[in-house]
Amino acid sequence: MALHGLIIYNGFLQGNKFLDFAEMLQHAAVHRGHHIQLKTNDELINDLTGSHMFANKTNELDYVIFTDKDIYLANTLERARVPVFNNATSIEISDDKIKTYERLVDEHIPIPKTIVAPKTFGMNIHPEQPFLQHIIDSFQYPFIMKEAFGSFGEQVYLVRNETDVHYYLKKINGAPFVFQEYIEASYGVDLRLQVVGDRVVAAMKRSSESDFRANVTSGGTMESYVPTAYEAELAINATKAIGAHFAGVDILLGDRGKRYVCEVNSNAHIRNLYECTNINVAPDIIDHIEQQLT
Repeated sequence: MALHGLIIYNGFLQGNKFLDFAEMLQHAAVHRGHHIQLKTNDELINDLTGSHMFANKTNELDYVIFTDKDIYLANTLERARVPVFNNATSIEISDDKIKTYERLVDEHIPIPKTIVAPKTFGMNIHPEQPFLQHIIDSFQYPFIMKEAFGSFGEQVYLVRNETDVHYYLKKINGAPFVFQEYIEASYGVDLRLQVVGDRVVAAMKRSSESDFRANVTSGGTMESYVPTAYEAELAINATKAIGAHFAGVDILLGDRGKRYVCEVNSNAHIRNLYECTNINVAPDIIDHIEQQLT
């Protein structure tokens, strides 16, 4: 199918993993006969008031794969009536863990017990404030403090005592965050299920012996995994809950077979999954886009 597409990634982030993800998608699209280009978000001038060349050429595009989080640019593409995968709304929800949890709860998808910290307009929460003690009393040490915005597990903190509470409140520095139940059975282990459309196309189990987070970026290892029907259903429903066409869904393992959705990544990189499972998800994403456009 001779479709014309564009793959957008961020031109400012360091490292080649962002370009690599875009190139994997590009290779799959070319293999399907698509005319496809790679562009960084700064190569497309998001001129809201003018008639820039970018705006005039959108009618030549059949679709855009948006691997970035530049929501304003994604919105502009959608206003120009270009089909965007994933769309701006789903990326925005995925990028904000609080919004993600709201959608998951609305769809009755299990998550760990979660309390949202109040909005402080950038002011630090003082450790002696009464509401904070009430929240802490709702959990038992250890528990999790997790910033709403962050990637690769870097803004997720295991809180073991009052000293940790003080330290991480200072580290969070007024950013939005949640208090969350610590799932002890899932210490250093989780599942990553890659959803495309109505299917889980690949999955892996991630483990770490040195960190409560299982992210490969944090030193975790990975092995191919065959999800249960229930785990696959959770991942598919979580992807639909944020309105995404494809996503990497992270699932925590609780006691007695319980499962909890931890995160839904609308722009999940697929290189590690490929190296672990030998399944390249990119062709599945391109096939799904073709189906959506016909």
